[in-house]
Amino acid sequence: MADLTSLIPLSKSDFAVGKVTQRSIYDRHGKLLLASGVVIESQNQLNGLVNQGYVQKNSWDTPAKPKPSISAPAKVIEEPVAPPKEVFSQMDDVRWYVGETLHMQALNDTDSRFVVKLIGYIKGKSVLVTAPVIDGKYILIRDNQTFVVRAFQGKKAFAFTVTALKSVYTPHPYLHLSYPKQVNSSVIRHDARAAVKIIASVSFLNPVRTAAATLLDLSMGGTSGIIKQAIAEKKETGTITFKINVVGNEGLLSLDFIVRSIAPTEEGDGYRYGFEFLNVPAQHKLILSAFVHQTIAELV
Repeated sequence: MADLTSLIPLSKSDFAVGKVTQRSIYDRHGKLLLASGVVIESQNQLNGLVNQGYVQKNSWDTPAKPKPSISAPAKVIEEPVAPPKEVFSQMDDVRWYVGETLHMQALNDTDSRFVVKLIGYIKGKSVLVTAPVIDGKYILIRDNQTFVVRAFQGKKAFAFTVTALKSVYTPHPYLHLSYPKQVNSSVIRHDARAAVKIIASVSFLNPVRTAAATLLDLSMGGTSGIIKQAIAEKKETGTITFKINVVGNEGLLSLDFIVRSIAPTEEGDGYRYGFEFLNVPAQHKLILSAFVHQTIAELV
């Protein structure tokens, strides 16, 4: 089983019919499809591996002696990717601090999301938070409305379910939430990838080329996405621009990259490009980190 976070799509240029593979090939779940040292017998087998295969980034296997070849293209067995391992604890087992940012999402309305600050809690009774504000106006919260509350501290993400008990307006607006029965937590890896669907603009120089891309995953180190046409070669550098929403605020990122992988999509409607970010400014790193953590935290 390979480390999923290190896998990149297989490039046809790295392999050839009749040649010994010098890199092990995996499916998208990290399962071995073809070990290094195996001869690729046919064009059909190569095409199948290109469509379904991944290799480990910047990792070359030691050349091995040829092994019995595989006569048919390997098939991908669809299995769900396991989410981060959850741990259940009590509210007072977590080290909360006053002013901590909490993300509230209405249980029956996924579009209703608010950012509030933790004021404190009374064990077994209530959690007190600031009243949610959008565009400078306080949002009316109905009593008994149910919310999922999320937060993250460093590499840990937390989530718990509460109901609104009472909105208080004087002397300052704040909200009483029910005390949660349990808190779910999980550890988010630093190199974890957030599954996304973001429209981006990709540009290259010498000669000038631009294209729209649909990003499918995003991490601190890079991204991958679908572009309808073959616009660049591996190792070419360029710039990618896209918008992300962090804690209710929209941020525009424009990042330099190098193309690390190119592979035709299974549907034949474009190419999946793997981009590695280069020289990311400190401010953009903060925005990117917050977005990735926020997105993965929503899986808890």
